[in-house]
Amino acid sequence: MKIEVTEHRAEVKDCPCCGKETRAQFPSEVSKVVQYGTEIKSQMVYLNSEQHIPLERTCDLLEEWYGHRPSEGTIVSACAEAAEKVEPANEAIKEHLVEQEAVVNFDESGFMIKGILNWLHNASTPRLTWYAMHPKRGSAAMNDIGILPRLKGRAMHDDLAAYFLYDLEHALCNAHHLRTLLFLLERYPQKWIEPLKDLLLKIKTKVETAIEKGQTALSVKQRNFFYKAYDQLIAQGLRVNPPSNEKSRKPGQRGRLKQTPARNLLLRLRQHKAFVLAFMDDFNVPFDNNQAERDLRMMKVKQKVSGGFRSIEGARNFCQIRGYLSTARKNGVKALAALRLAFTGSPFLPDFVSPLP
Repeated sequence: MKIEVTEHRAEVKDCPCCGKETRAQFPSEVSKVVQYGTEIKSQMVYLNSEQHIPLERTCDLLEEWYGHRPSEGTIVSACAEAAEKVEPANEAIKEHLVEQEAVVNFDESGFMIKGILNWLHNASTPRLTWYAMHPKRGSAAMNDIGILPRLKGRAMHDDLAAYFLYDLEHALCNAHHLRTLLFLLERYPQKWIEPLKDLLLKIKTKVETAIEKGQTALSVKQRNFFYKAYDQLIAQGLRVNPPSNEKSRKPGQRGRLKQTPARNLLLRLRQHKAFVLAFMDDFNVPFDNNQAERDLRMMKVKQKVSGGFRSIEGARNFCQIRGYLSTARKNGVKALAALRLAFTGSPFLPDFVSPLP
């Protein structure tokens, strides 16, 4: 395959009567003396951002395919242009998450930029994905990002304390609770642990069966039974995991005494009972936060391949592109096709998301 080169010429004419100069217009997509077209730029961004191929190897691939080697800077510029093109679609998705979605999954993960730890934040649903980079992980980042402070739906997340600073409906990831219970069962076995694990899984099975039958809720009798069993197991666990005794305080030690891992978990499960069992009360709520974790997984592959980002701008561009492509894939649009749409000025947006004015 060879790159096709198109030369555009625009005539310049002088009127023989009045001497006025008239210049022909170039096509709207031609804005520079030399530039790459939509197809090759889409492929550059696809290889680097979607397939995580480093800049030098992307240049190698294009040279193998077309007998022409673009510079690494050209690929960086193409990614920056793509990020700018898809930004309006991403902003519309962000507003839709805030205003329209009943449940939004949230998660965050460490990411290296210029050798410094930053945080990748994610807000997603089964059909939408939105990413942001921020130097911090907690409420300062969440406030700057601007989704949680305005969220009208329910937030699904792990037990990170910063989420509970927002006055909204929450739901907690039970996959995290099951992993902690399994750890306790292996390291600090007690009689209440396995029954509590089995209870959560039993409720999950009952909810899934009800959904398959077209039901919209469990019966009041079933819910009351599960609530009672949950309360009894938490109470049983707390009885065998009392608070740390002041006698165990070391000389000179100040502040709160450290609690056992089992007691810490039990206190969280008791305090946030409604959020732990939200999936039982509202069938729109998933059992776990795997949606957000899956959407972060491929972003972590980028860090494994490249070790991180060289600049804040490059990291932000990557987030814009990956969020846009993730949403496109969730809605049945291929990544390369979505990039072509973006470079032609019509970025993909799901039909249920309203574009911003």
